[in-house]
Amino acid sequence: MMIKIQWYRSTIGAPKKHKIMVREMGFKKLNQIIERPDNAATRGVVAKIPHLLRIVE
Repeated sequence: MMIKIQWYRSTIGAPKKHKIMVREMGFKKLNQIIERPDNAATRGVVAKIPHLLRIVE
């Protein structure tokens, strides 16, 4: 099963670790929506930075 994740807020002013996490998820542009496997690792990243990423239904 896959989930859709959206990068909806800029990383300007965010800690470097958060910027790295967004890029490692595969995001290239703001407001981009990507599909990732619905597993604990993916959910964990979204839970770590909910102010930058959200799950789209």
